[in-house]
Amino acid sequence: MGFPFLILGLALWVAAHLFKRVAPERRAALGDKGKGIVAVLLLVSLVLIVIGYRNTMQIDLWYPPFWLTHLNNVLMLAAFYSFGIGASKGRHAQKIRHPQLTAVKIWAVAHLIANGDLASLLLFGTMLGWAVAEVVLINKAEGPWQKPTEIRPNGDIKNAVIAAVLYAIVAGIHVWLGVYPFG
Repeated sequence: MGFPFLILGLALWVAAHLFKRVAPERRAALGDKGKGIVAVLLLVSLVLIVIGYRNTMQIDLWYPPFWLTHLNNVLMLAAFYSFGIGASKGRHAQKIRHPQLTAVKIWAVAHLIANGDLASLLLFGTMLGWAVAEVVLINKAEGPWQKPTEIRPNGDIKNAVIAAVLYAIVAGIHVWLGVYPFG
């Protein structure tokens, strides 16, 4: 029952995100109404993904070694940090062009190495592919990167603290859902 929901949710997620990149004129013609439509589609896609992933039959493709769980956790901390780089405007904001998409790629790789089942391969593999495609399309549309000029002296430190707090919260949510993320 879960796989069709998972696949439909992932397809909707990718289509809603890439719509602006592959059909910019059509997206622009929708104006502000288009933002609402995309937001609803993304919300529906997330609901479908969660329902699908939680209800898929466990089909193991490989059995990752135990230590990869620890590597996953380190990578997840890096993903949370990367996600906040753009907003924190620290020194690292001048090093990564797409910090949020980089965070998605780190998150996806971290979960791919720690999970050996088909549903995880579909979910995290699709998200990794989407994030890579999004970066390529954005770079092609926008051309050379103009590094941010505003640098906040404490930006990286604030980002690290926020990343650690969010990491703890998400780990707690995993435990609450019955998935112990620490092996």
